Amino acid sequence: MKGLRKKQAVHQVTDAKPSLTADIRKREVAYLIKMGIRTICLILAVVVPVPWPYRLLFIAAAVFLPYIAVIGANERGEPAPPPDFQSPEANQTEIPLHRREIGS
Repeated sequence: MKGLRKKQAVHQVTDAKPSLTADIRKREVAYLIKMGIRTICLILAVVVPVPWPYRLLFIAAAVFLPYIAVIGANERGEPAPPPDFQSPEANQTEIPLHRREIGS
């Protein structure tokens, strides 16, 4: 009979996602760094006398970095893993929380 039992999945603390506060803080810092680089590129394009190819490179960076920064800031952590269809089924005798009525 020992061979018929399935092993239960063991969850570890290291499998947990970072907290929402930590995730937001990480994205804010990355956004501010990218926007700081954009500001430096804009200043270099306007103030520093450099040849035109470099100036165009600085202008292109100043134009495209906001888009990249916003896309990166809106990205939430790592994607969720695909569903595991081999997990045990939910208890079908329990009434789902969204279907319970007042007074039950």
